Amino acid sequence: VQLQASGGGLVQAGDSLRLSCAASGRTFRSYVVAWFRQAPGKEREFVAAIRQGHTYYQDSVKGRFTISRDNAKNTAYLQMNNLNSEDTGVYYCAADATTILSSVRDIRGYRSWGQGTQVTVSS
Repeated sequence: VQLQASGGGLVQAGDSLRLSCAASGRTFRSYVVAWFRQAPGKEREFVAAIRQGHTYYQDSVKGRFTISRDNAKNTAYLQMNNLNSEDTGVYYCAADATTILSSVRDIRGYRSWGQGTQVTVSS
């Protein structure tokens, strides 16, 4: 599956953004989808994932971010509310058909990646 992330931008602390991840392929509905982010000088880190209807989040975004998907549109979303400067980074969507539960937070659990979209939060 091919992925294309969009929706990033420059916002102020406390603002909201919704990222989109558009996927190609008829089997997208069966894929596990995740969002990762990478801040300057840091490693790429897990943000959120959705697998078989269950959602998973990094602790720092719980209650602020919501991952969802619309299989009819072959698109996944990351709604981000109450953004802060620590949320700044390039956000990548990832997907895989075979990600097991123990790997949903692991970069190595995903073989398809989008190109990334920049999110910058000014304080």
